[in-house]
Amino acid sequence: MAARKTRNKGGLSRGERRQQILFAARDVFAKRGYHQTTIDDIVAEAGVARGTFYLYFEDKRAVFSDLIDRFSNQISMAIQRIVTDDTSRPVQKQVWDNIRAIMGLALSERSMTKMLLTDAVGIDPAFDRKLSTFYDAVVQLLTESLKEGQALGIVRSGEPRVLAYLTVGALKELLYQAVTLGLAEESADALTQQMFAFLNEGYLLVGLDEASLRTGRAGKKRR
Repeated sequence: MAARKTRNKGGLSRGERRQQILFAARDVFAKRGYHQTTIDDIVAEAGVARGTFYLYFEDKRAVFSDLIDRFSNQISMAIQRIVTDDTSRPVQKQVWDNIRAIMGLALSERSMTKMLLTDAVGIDPAFDRKLSTFYDAVVQLLTESLKEGQALGIVRSGEPRVLAYLTVGALKELLYQAVTLGLAEESADALTQQMFAFLNEGYLLVGLDEASLRTGRAGKKRR
């Protein structure tokens, strides 16, 4: 027999109450920024007592860290390793799909994207290490894919890790500008096309027209 969820006086389970506080904190951080936000702001937004907050989180940093961890995991799950030996999945389409997945997530979660790219930086040394570990994992994944691409002749020669840093840097700036300007989620396709074109004119030695990208059919190799 399944165990019953423990519910508080408000009728919410502990997990639901925790989510309520998390979502309220996300909204307040997005409006006020991390440093200007207080626990009083969060509990007022959540509609809970200050004591209730401390049942779930030690302090403001803890709730912020939880939000960033969750969003970082969402990004990591959206990025698929590029497979270079699967003829049914053209590399070009895989690159396009990865960019599109990140763009879509970033624009659908604009508040979290802005928090990750701005508020999360410089909170304290431990938090900086957390962010560095996350970005290093993304860079390593891209570096390995680029090495494989060079071996197959579909990526230009160059230091793969440097190319990976350039790619991540360009993508981070594009995402920052997109959420700062308030671009709608519907802009994801256009931004993906521009980012893919940027990479294709840079180190990718492949070509795929937009119709092929959507259907997964590979185009002709460029140059």
